[in-house]
Amino acid sequence: MIRPAAAEDIATLCALLFEHGPNPWNHLPHDEVVAHLNGIASGEVAALLADCDGEVVGFVSYIRTDSFARYQPQSRLDLTHAYICEAVTHRALAGRGLGSTLLKQVIAALAEQGLQDIYIERHEENAASAGMMRKAGFSELLSYADPARRPQGSGRTTLCCLRLG
Repeated sequence: MIRPAAAEDIATLCALLFEHGPNPWNHLPHDEVVAHLNGIASGEVAALLADCDGEVVGFVSYIRTDSFARYQPQSRLDLTHAYICEAVTHRALAGRGLGSTLLKQVIAALAEQGLQDIYIERHEENAASAGMMRKAGFSELLSYADPARRPQGSGRTTLCCLRLG
C-alpha cells in the first residue's frame, strides 16, 4: 500500500534510509537527513511511502521550492517548482520497480498540486538512479563538479528535470 507519510513515520523513514540508502553514490549526512525528514511533521516536507504488511519498505520525499529558478523556462521563472529529495527502497525489493512506482506517484501528486517542473539530483555515475529517473520521464539538464557531496567516482552531480507543462 502506498500512502502519505505522517509525523509518526519519521523515525521509521530515517531508519530505512540509513540502513538501505548508503552506497558509494549517495550523500546522506545524518543531521541534514534527519532535519529534512523531521520537516514532514510541519508539512514543510512531504513523502509517499510503501507499506507492506505493516513494514515501511520504501519512500520518496519532496519539497516545494524556488531553488532551481535559474533552470526554469522563461515563462515560468516565478513559479514554484518541486525537488525530489530522498528515494529509497528496502534492499530485498531492489529492482522490482517499487522506486519507480513511488516516484511516479509523487509526480502525479505534484501535478495535482499544479506544479509543472520537478527537479531531482543524483551522482553522475549512479546507473540505478539514472534508470529510475529516466523511466519516470526525467531528462538530464547538466552535470557539475560536486566533490563535497560526491567524493566517489567522477565527483559530479547530475541535475535532472521533468517538465509537465
